[in-house]
Amino acid sequence: MKVLIAILAALFVLPALADDTAIADGSAHRYLIERSFPAGALDGLDAATKEKVNANNATLGVRWLHSYANSDKTKTFCVYEGPSEDAVRQAAALNGLPVDSVVEVPVDLTP
Repeated sequence: MKVLIAILAALFVLPALADDTAIADGSAHRYLIERSFPAGALDGLDAATKEKVNANNATLGVRWLHSYANSDKTKTFCVYEGPSEDAVRQAAALNGLPVDSVVEVPVDLTP
């Protein structure tokens, strides 16, 4: 019974706490992309490279929002907006970037 109560509480309370930040007109979705790189591959990432990535992304309606890297910079977790998962994957291919996984993340849960 306690498990049932906890499940029901989660079903009703968590959606109330969620901050849905999907774009209102539905034209873009937010994705988390996990990437793996060989050691040292991210060391040469400069402003010109970022500008080229952003320009290539724009041709597909994709926008790079933010990235996080692990301590040895062999794995990144990048947040993108785009019209579809396919567009995000196409942008990665256009930029020569690896894609380990793509997960749509339409909801923010804030503290």
